[in-house]
Amino acid sequence: MAEKRLIVTCMKNEAPFILEWVAYHRSIGFNDFLVFTNDCDDGTVELLDTLQKHGILTRLDNPYLEVPGDHNPQKGALRYAESLPQVGEADWVMISDVDEFVNIHVGDGTLDALFDAVGAIDVISMQWRLFGNSDVTAYKDGFVTEQFDCCAPKFCPSPIQAWAVKSLYSTRGDHVAGKFKRIGVHRPVNPGKDVDRIAWVDGCGRPVLDKFVQDGWRFGTHSAGYDLVTLNHYAVRSAESFVVKRDRGRVNHVDRDQGLAYWLRMNFNMERDDSIKRHIARARGEYDALLKLSGVKTRVASAAKQHRAKIKMLLQDADTKAFYDQITSTRMQLISRHLNLLNRKTLNEGPSHIPEHIFERIARVPDLMAG
Repeated sequence: MAEKRLIVTCMKNEAPFILEWVAYHRSIGFNDFLVFTNDCDDGTVELLDTLQKHGILTRLDNPYLEVPGDHNPQKGALRYAESLPQVGEADWVMISDVDEFVNIHVGDGTLDALFDAVGAIDVISMQWRLFGNSDVTAYKDGFVTEQFDCCAPKFCPSPIQAWAVKSLYSTRGDHVAGKFKRIGVHRPVNPGKDVDRIAWVDGCGRPVLDKFVQDGWRFGTHSAGYDLVTLNHYAVRSAESFVVKRDRGRVNHVDRDQGLAYWLRMNFNMERDDSIKRHIARARGEYDALLKLSGVKTRVASAAKQHRAKIKMLLQDADTKAFYDQITSTRMQLISRHLNLLNRKTLNEGPSHIPEHIFERIARVPDLMAG
């Protein structure tokens, strides 16, 4: 019997981007998906329910408000997921979002190739590489993985999000998360008594540090690297789609606005990395197969239409239009190519705190991303 490789995720108003994400991850070897949704009004639920009817995934209303404790939507969903047979019966589990793509560099780019490369492990943590909007302002149909190839440099210690991880873990062990007592957003947490026997590697296949096993959620220089696998993180996509994302709000840090400071520190356009494109033909084949399932094509078309309508509506608001004009300004495009000139404090505070001499310095630097 084939191993069950499960992704657990939360979604709110992600309809235009769902089918590519599901198709891509099915094409590299994930074969089960558990999706929690809440307060969607853009066709997300309808598309997911259609895919559920065909046995592609499972969708549940997010029960976070009913879970004991004061949980945000994502952490509440994970607490609930710990009790589900679908999670307990999986062989491998990963917590991932619809803007994150597992980009495997070894062999044929599948999970099997990755497992062959790392050997017998309990956990592999995949480091984010932040992908910017590639100066794309308007939403258009098409694969996210094809549209956006500008990103952060490989060595990018700031902002702190740049080296955050998501983790694929084995359920082998005595606890709900294998050798760990709880499921966490970035990694399984609370290792059990056999902590010394946990085989945990980074994206280069190296053992992580002991202190990371205890409570780490991002790598430092000791584990930074993408030799075997990268987690491509398309946090902003196009400027128009980001306006919709900002309006939707967040599933984890729900009290934090996705405003100018978020755009500044996540919109990296410093280098190009198109390594994921070698996997697109296989993903496209899976996408086309899903699109032929009854009702799916109609739902996908409706999702794109609703997304465009939402963009149009939001940009009619004066404050939102002003925000959009700011993130698409020449100054913001330029700084996205030179974010290494900003310290962590400025990245957290936002563009209004960028010293003017930084822009004067940028003006003297050739635009390496042009053309």
